[in-house]
Amino acid sequence: MRIDIITIFPEMFDGPFSHSMIKRAQSKSLVEIHLHNLRDYSDNKHRKVDDYPFGGGAGMVMMIQPIASCIDKLKAERNYDEIIFMTPDGALFDQPMANKLSMVENMILLCGHYKGIDERLREHYFTSEISIGNYVLTGGELAAAVVSDAVIRLLPGVLSDETSALSDSFQDNLLSPPVYTRPSEFNGWEVPEVLLSGNEKEIKKWQFDKALERTKMRRPELLNG
Repeated sequence: MRIDIITIFPEMFDGPFSHSMIKRAQSKSLVEIHLHNLRDYSDNKHRKVDDYPFGGGAGMVMMIQPIASCIDKLKAERNYDEIIFMTPDGALFDQPMANKLSMVENMILLCGHYKGIDERLREHYFTSEISIGNYVLTGGELAAAVVSDAVIRLLPGVLSDETSALSDSFQDNLLSPPVYTRPSEFNGWEVPEVLLSGNEKEIKKWQFDKALERTKMRRPELLNG
């Protein structure tokens, strides 16, 4: 997989992409992550990428030219399955969306800023628009890092145990059940006996019942329908 990220702050990705599973995925050549500084594509002598909105109003708007130039250059080099705009008014990111994106070969993520991007870009360039929550961030960099992490961890070979991702919360519209590890007793607190029984059928039933119980209590909207 190849992920191209268009940003005005490439330095913000140094931390998230230099550790843990994303670092491992890159070192094993399971994913390529390329950062593109949008200012490098500006025709403005001051490398400007924003301007005042037509019609007035507060805030600035990301200009059409730098973004179009960057995407056009990338598209001339290879085909992209997804060109995604990270924006608060996009579709809410969830596990099924991460699963779907983990199957693509090449994708572009544009990190939004200011009041957004020129609407003509949204009409003609993007295949998807994604939000990671009903709130506004200073920019789309953190959102792009979240989406990248959620997708990359699903790639075969990234996790030590690939079946682990299949039991994550949200994979089957349920939260994960409680988990325990050694010691089996601590301060008088004991691990449920069924988990020590070795009876796989009963353990699976217990895990499902607890996952359902936890979902009903904490995220009942996941069970709608």
